[in-house]
Amino acid sequence: MVTLTTAEKALKTLYLGVVSNQLNTGINPLLSKIQQSTADVWGKDVKKLAPIGVNGGIGAGDESDTLPQSAQNRYVVFTSALKNLYGTIELSDKAIRASSNNAGAFVNLLNAEMEGLVKASTFNFGRMLYGDGSGKLATITDALKDEDSAVNNYAITVDSIKNIVEGMVIDIYEKASITPLKAKARIESIDRVNKIVYLDSSVSSLSMIFAEADLEEGETMPTYFICVQNSLNKELTGLSAIFGTGDLYGLSRTENKWLNPLSKAMGTTETFSDVTIQSVIDNLSENYDSQVDFIVCSSGVKRAYQSYLNTYRSNIDVMELTGGYKALSYNGIPLISDRFAPVNTMYLLNTKEFTLHQLCDWRWLEGEDGRVLKQVANKPVFTATLVKYAELICDKPCGQGKITGITEA
Repeated sequence: MVTLTTAEKALKTLYLGVVSNQLNTGINPLLSKIQQSTADVWGKDVKKLAPIGVNGGIGAGDESDTLPQSAQNRYVVFTSALKNLYGTIELSDKAIRASSNNAGAFVNLLNAEMEGLVKASTFNFGRMLYGDGSGKLATITDALKDEDSAVNNYAITVDSIKNIVEGMVIDIYEKASITPLKAKARIESIDRVNKIVYLDSSVSSLSMIFAEADLEEGETMPTYFICVQNSLNKELTGLSAIFGTGDLYGLSRTENKWLNPLSKAMGTTETFSDVTIQSVIDNLSENYDSQVDFIVCSSGVKRAYQSYLNTYRSNIDVMELTGGYKALSYNGIPLISDRFAPVNTMYLLNTKEFTLHQLCDWRWLEGEDGRVLKQVANKPVFTATLVKYAELICDKPCGQGKITGITEA
């Protein structure tokens, strides 16, 4: 007979290892290339020594000359808080009891929940790798108007739907506030052509925000945006942050120029080609001793590169990566597209300089009694939560590059 105890054992012994492996290697090709380590974790933070330049105690001279003055390696300390990553499944008491005498039905129930967890985690953790840590998904540009020009309080229009999917639970913020204007609204559906997001609950203040307003002279409409529930400024330090302009890992980019990755902007008359890519690779190799081993871009940029290859080459080389991913080959370097990569942009990365530092691998959140399945207060529902405390660190930001302004196909 299937019981809660049976479910506990299944989650701990059968599902944890499989799901953990899928989340570590199956989220996307970039994560599968990044090493994961429990080193350099101190309490709730990652503190990591990062070398600057080379040892200075080198010189030449005559056999009787004074030896070169010692000049040891220079280091700085990267400091960043571990981010709390969660994934929750839910089982109703009714569903458990209905399958209590049918092991096959119960296995199907657990499989469905775990597959849903992996699917949601694949989307969200993959998105974080390319984000800036803010959790921001999109900016609200307007509210949907009904036929009578009244504001539809259940719909918003946004500037991009790249990071949004049906089922997500979101918070709505005004830029200057840390308190949500609307908390825990669930996305019911998305009109991807018109970039309209339909919510499951009313945001009545949208009427006030987007109605015709008498703004004072020089006053502008505040900026409103959406992010994943409870995640504002709590996500991984992704590529957008590493290639950003603000402080990184507690250090000033102004005072530490080597924190700035290489960025090449395409000229208005410049043609995107192998030469463009190679120029960045050579620059990183010659000036920063960094060897690019992974190239990632948006699907439109990948199509533009494929179009270039079709024009000037008879064969397009394809390679298989860890996890079963397929990639184009640029001189033996995998080139892949990712739905979360920014448009018109190509990243050229040395993934050996990246580490996902973690307190531990994925684990079930357990209570004092050791149970992972817990009843939701006042509801006939049981939940179990996977947790991982981790942060992404790039040891050598200046060893990474990107090309911007690429015309997509």
